[in-house]
Amino acid sequence: MFKKILIPTDGSALSAQAANKGVCFAKQIGADVVALHVTQPFAATVGFDGMAAAYAITDEDYEKTAAEQANKYLRAVLDRAETAGVNATSRSVSNFNVADGIAKAAEEEGCDLIFIGSHGRSGLSRLLLGSVTIKVLNIARITTLVYRVKDTD
Repeated sequence: MFKKILIPTDGSALSAQAANKGVCFAKQIGADVVALHVTQPFAATVGFDGMAAAYAITDEDYEKTAAEQANKYLRAVLDRAETAGVNATSRSVSNFNVADGIAKAAEEEGCDLIFIGSHGRSGLSRLLLGSVTIKVLNIARITTLVYRVKDTD
């Protein structure tokens, strides 16, 4: 059925919850996992909120910090996969559009499933916050399984 599953993570507790379920699913069906973290380029942060100017952050500082965060988030998924006995690799990409980065990485890695979490927001919060998951569903050319994460608040 599915042989290679892409599991995107943003490092949040809810994303980790979805990643853990994705690894469990991969184990159940005997699939490999590709853990993915998508960062946005430095230019996206400068235009968005002036962060770089306010904190005197250079593009080198941003790239270094983004890489460190990505490694931390991906390591958590890889460790979970190792514990479960699931073959896993990781990848970090940069894209202005996170959903596009996920869809492209899934194709480039030869994945046949994207396992992604959703907060299940609706109404105004979904309108204001947007939904990477909804965007992935709209643009991905491969099967996408959406896991409804449980809020731990």
